[in-house]
Amino acid sequence: MLDVLRSAYPCSDQSKNTGFVWSPSVGPEELQQGLGVSVKVTVISDHFREPLTFTCDGSSTVDLLIYQTLCYANEDLDHIDVDHYLLKVCGQLLHFTIQLQLNLSLPLSQPPTLSFLLYSLFLSSPSILLYILLSHCIPSFLPSFLPSFLPFLFLPCRVCFPVQINQLPRETQLTVTLYASALPPPGGVEEKGSKQRRSIESLGWVTMPLFNFRHILTCGRKLLGLWPSTPGSNARSSFPNFSQPDSVILQVDFPTSSFEVGFGTPPPAEFSPHLYLFSLSLSLCLFVSCVSRLTPEDKRLLWEKRSFCQSESGALPLVLASAPRWEWACLSDIYALLRQWACLNHHHALGLLHATFPDQELRHTAVQWMDSISDPELLDFLPQLVQALKYECYLDSPLVRFLLRRAIGDMRIAHYLFWLLKDTLQDSQFSGRYQHLLAGLLCCVGRGFREEFDRQCWLVTILAKVAQRVRDTSPSSRQAILREGLEEVRQFFSVSSSCRLPLNPGMLVKAINIQLCSYFNSNAVPLKLSFQNLDPLGDNINVIFKSGDDLRQDMLTLQIIRIMNKIWIQEGLDMRMVIFRCFSTGRGRGMVEMIPQAETLRKIQGEHGVTGSFKDRPLADWLQKHNPTEDEYEKAVENFIYSCAGCCVATYILGICDRHNDNIMLKTSGHMFHIDFGKFLGHAQMFGNIKRDRAPFVFTSDMAYVINGGEKPSSRFHDFVDLCCEAYNLIRKHTHLFLNLLGLMLSCGIPELSDLDDLKYVYDALRPHESEADATMYFTRLIESSLGSVATKLNFFIHNLAQMKFASSEEHPVLSFAPRVYTLKTDGLIRNLFVCRHIRTYSSSKGYAFVVKVEREGQQGSVLVQRSFEEFYELHSKLRLVFPSSKLPSFPSRFLIGRSRGEAMADRRKDELNGYSPISVDPALLAPWAVTHINTIHVHTPPATINTHTLILYKICWAPVSGKVVGEVKLSISYKSDKLFIMVMHIRGLVSEGTDPDPYVKLYLLPDPQKTSKRKTKAARRTCNPTYNEMLVYDRIPRGDLQQRVIHLRVLGDGAFWENTLLGEAFIPLKTLTPGQCWADWHQLGTPSTDSTH
Repeated sequence: MLDVLRSAYPCSDQSKNTGFVWSPSVGPEELQQGLGVSVKVTVISDHFREPLTFTCDGSSTVDLLIYQTLCYANEDLDHIDVDHYLLKVCGQLLHFTIQLQLNLSLPLSQPPTLSFLLYSLFLSSPSILLYILLSHCIPSFLPSFLPSFLPFLFLPCRVCFPVQINQLPRETQLTVTLYASALPPPGGVEEKGSKQRRSIESLGWVTMPLFNFRHILTCGRKLLGLWPSTPGSNARSSFPNFSQPDSVILQVDFPTSSFEVGFGTPPPAEFSPHLYLFSLSLSLCLFVSCVSRLTPEDKRLLWEKRSFCQSESGALPLVLASAPRWEWACLSDIYALLRQWACLNHHHALGLLHATFPDQELRHTAVQWMDSISDPELLDFLPQLVQALKYECYLDSPLVRFLLRRAIGDMRIAHYLFWLLKDTLQDSQFSGRYQHLLAGLLCCVGRGFREEFDRQCWLVTILAKVAQRVRDTSPSSRQAILREGLEEVRQFFSVSSSCRLPLNPGMLVKAINIQLCSYFNSNAVPLKLSFQNLDPLGDNINVIFKSGDDLRQDMLTLQIIRIMNKIWIQEGLDMRMVIFRCFSTGRGRGMVEMIPQAETLRKIQGEHGVTGSFKDRPLADWLQKHNPTEDEYEKAVENFIYSCAGCCVATYILGICDRHNDNIMLKTSGHMFHIDFGKFLGHAQMFGNIKRDRAPFVFTSDMAYVINGGEKPSSRFHDFVDLCCEAYNLIRKHTHLFLNLLGLMLSCGIPELSDLDDLKYVYDALRPHESEADATMYFTRLIESSLGSVATKLNFFIHNLAQMKFASSEEHPVLSFAPRVYTLKTDGLIRNLFVCRHIRTYSSSKGYAFVVKVEREGQQGSVLVQRSFEEFYELHSKLRLVFPSSKLPSFPSRFLIGRSRGEAMADRRKDELNGYSPISVDPALLAPWAVTHINTIHVHTPPATINTHTLILYKICWAPVSGKVVGEVKLSISYKSDKLFIMVMHIRGLVSEGTDPDPYVKLYLLPDPQKTSKRKTKAARRTCNPTYNEMLVYDRIPRGDLQQRVIHLRVLGDGAFWENTLLGEAFIPLKTLTPGQCWADWHQLGTPSTDSTH
């Protein structure tokens, strides 16, 4: 057998080819030294599910290796002759050249490149010496009975980094990258210039710390498994890759010595903070709020003036990121700065856990500052802290101990930490680290928690199998497959009396309601599951289980929105946001909480036809239908204004795209919210080269119709704009927090959050360098742009057409005024219909409604129902849609000459409607669906007591103030540095004869004999309640003259071919204005006098 191996590697000197396993690659002198080299062997066979991997000693003979392989591959060796097998080296390197790149990563220095390390640092020894042996396997055809042995590339080279050991930071890491470039075919002629165009591809890399967890310098021989190069990978594991059978193995020999070289923490130096002399350039640097946006000049200035920055507690991450060097001699100044700095709150302390700051002492201090965080706040930041574990040099770190300690003390933290760790196990680079942490968590929480986690994992596994089977089957068989699969879930609960859902540990369920479970007709076919609450007084718990969708991005987006909502509430601004949970239970699967009594905008708009997205009334009519009284509707509109404003701000800041009317929902209480966040941070859906999301955010005319109470702008629209701007400015104050939260997730593997450009999108959206007034004007323009965008409605319409193919054949058309589907079995057959009278309504669509008397079989008495003419027409249209072959009676014409809302016309239509009766159609035909829809809103008041007061649904009255007041204008006035800032915000209740004017505002600062102080805004179009939010500035106004000045404000109507019309004016003295403060108030507009008109 030794002769066979020697013949494969001929050599005249047999002492150099001893026939050992590693003889072709390892010199005999090394084998004789007995270094204990191990060989990793992979066996590939059709009889194995996965490749079989084991290790053997490098000094073993070939026949011993073959015998060991056969022991693993066969159960009975009595009838096997070892001599029938030979060790064959498979694979070859004919068309590749191999290169090695070694990087010595110096924390917080310039990008670590080979040229920088070799030519930019000229330091004397002692130096680091590396002896490198590289082994690599290129797969080829392998017989099933032969072991796959790794061929070796022997690349002995000594690498000397001219860096003194005493200048190495403690967190220095060595990175080795393997590159390959294609060579021309043998015997071929290389084209001119092809050598320069030859691409170099990275095959793999490995990183290891030079100091171990005991702070001792690495020495001796190390075997390192290379990780395959993947694009978009930000964090790099300091663990070698031994988990993949085909990984490249790199041998590195570090110099040895008779003593250990340790890293000692230096004592802090003297540091004296200064609290004054804060320059403008320094303040501008601190406004950056993002470490990645610091320029070299910014860093130089911040480090030079670090003693003046302590008054800004949040500036510490910026100052530390500006430190020029982190070698041992410089740590004294850095640690002195860290010790003397005021304790950071946890928002700023998060910024010190980034990969930018690997220093152990710094991270230990950051964790100490984080220790004051409450358990509910810790839950908000838990996903980021789990990701921050990737940036720890060693497994045993203060952050690991902090998380385990807090998990032991709070059940919710333990629950979510368990599932976050389970999800991150899919990351092959860091799975080893997270496995150790998960084992530590399970060891700490006790047997009860371990059994509970086992039940949850079991349930998730069953649901994932069911979801996969439902998705893979044909649409016609999905419901049957779902029922069959859920029987396994029923059996699970027969074994386990209860189980907590991963979505929320407070969701404790005891059974599943199979009859209430279904699926959604979308690409991923998510399951709609209904669990029975363990609490007998609690409602059923409805969740969505998704398989095949990565929910980590949805989870992160909802987390950021939840934190935004908490900031608003802490500042006294309740935006009425709908907060629901979404949790990933593994790659490609997870749970989403379902919000009850909510409907998508597509279904709401679809009640007005396929073109309902182009109409203004669908949302208002739907809310009015579910909130029939004036107080209920007013409350729903208020909820809509607040929640819509919050959604506009949140979706703009996060750059949430792919917004269509199927992922925007509305509750019957008026709360609006968004779902499905597959695109964010400005990564818009594209149609070829056309960007699908053209508006800054979704704000359409039907939303404005609800806010205004009609088609014309009202003062409530001013409240909406003010809410948006206030909410936007409150989030801008916490720019650093959101950049930290997103920055810590750069390594989590979300494709749309992978580099600093994604963080730049959020930074640009928040505009932290601008004043509140500038930000208010900016967001007002965004509202105007979104409201005026036709692309959003067109996008909705295209989505309506695309989704028509997903409509289930079991779904019947539902009337817009029907909250549910009525059936013959549950509601009875309609025996008679009669239109009794018409009444005046005061809803947003003023006109007349008709009182219909409904009699049913098996029901005593009759029921009175209020219906409009348009609702009768909708009933007729959908009857024709459902029963196309039936002959329905003709319906009265909708189009009449004259005033169609007059009382005479209403009386005429009452008679016509009594002549039209769907009951004339065969009742057996209509009974299953159509006629029973009319019983929607029951009015149980007897006919004798019905009057206009009991039937009024909603009444709006925005009358102007009587007398000479013709409206009001809202101004925000401030004075600073000899400048007078006047923001013209809104006008309300503007009186105009005839059509609505195109108003604009003109200002004069009196006294102004030369008429040089004129300033004006843009003109608003066709409104008596315009919004401007435009800043008009007067320069060089001495403070002593301020109290003598008066603002003369005039509101004029913009005329196209004639002189502008003066609509109102106001004189506002500035004697009460306090410099440095903002004065925001409403001012009455008076009737123009003769002098002012002149």
